Amino acid sequence: MFLISSIVIGFMHIHPKNQAGKSSIVRNLQPMQPVVDTLIMRKIYRLQKIRNLTEDTYVMRIDRNNMSFRAGQHITLGIPGNNQVREYSIYSTEQDPFLEVLIKEVDTGTVSRQLHKLIPGELLDVEGPFGYFTLDEKWMQREYLFVGTGTGIAPFHSLAGSYPGLKYTLLHGVRYGREAYDKSYYPEDRHILCTSRDTIGNFAGRVTDYLKQHDLNPETKVYLCGNCDMIYDVYDLLTSRGFPSGNIKTEVYF
Repeated sequence: MFLISSIVIGFMHIHPKNQAGKSSIVRNLQPMQPVVDTLIMRKIYRLQKIRNLTEDTYVMRIDRNNMSFRAGQHITLGIPGNNQVREYSIYSTEQDPFLEVLIKEVDTGTVSRQLHKLIPGELLDVEGPFGYFTLDEKWMQREYLFVGTGTGIAPFHSLAGSYPGLKYTLLHGVRYGREAYDKSYYPEDRHILCTSRDTIGNFAGRVTDYLKQHDLNPETKVYLCGNCDMIYDVYDLLTSRGFPSGNIKTEVYF
């Protein structure tokens, strides 16, 4: 799973995809204007290790090369000499001396399969950081709700580790309990696992089912990261329950 470039739809930061049937929140389409200038550097990075989480999902650790980034941003990753690159959210924290990304290998994903075959010491082509899926420093004392599906949990891993005092609840939606990537990394009282095809998690069902059954505070800052359908469904659900659109920030994976 990987990211695609952002646009703004109303107050939503989302990635373009087929939006048929989802016109309820499609409005004011315009190019995203950067909030601040970001120094984008292209370098060759060395692979340090690959840590397998499941048979098709892994964490890739590479040299940081003094890259400065903010938790929630992403990089592009590819093999030198190959024009195919993909965008991946940074999984590691702002304080780590290395960079990590969370990658799911898919049957049709050429880059994800090629990256998985690399061995430590091999070189990677990296650009970035990019993106605005970051925390607003003036709201650091607010309550946050992070909702991620699949490998969409990646930016929340970076955010939670970079800001250990942050008041957040992480709602992670997966098909099976074995896809609860690095669950022990998060405090038990802050991590809620929703499983749609088994009952191993904290809640049997999708993240949208969980949200429908629980009270929510509209003053909470909500960050959504995952597939496009989840983003639209949760956005509509939250706004129908009084959440201002400005309290919802999104990043779409596909």
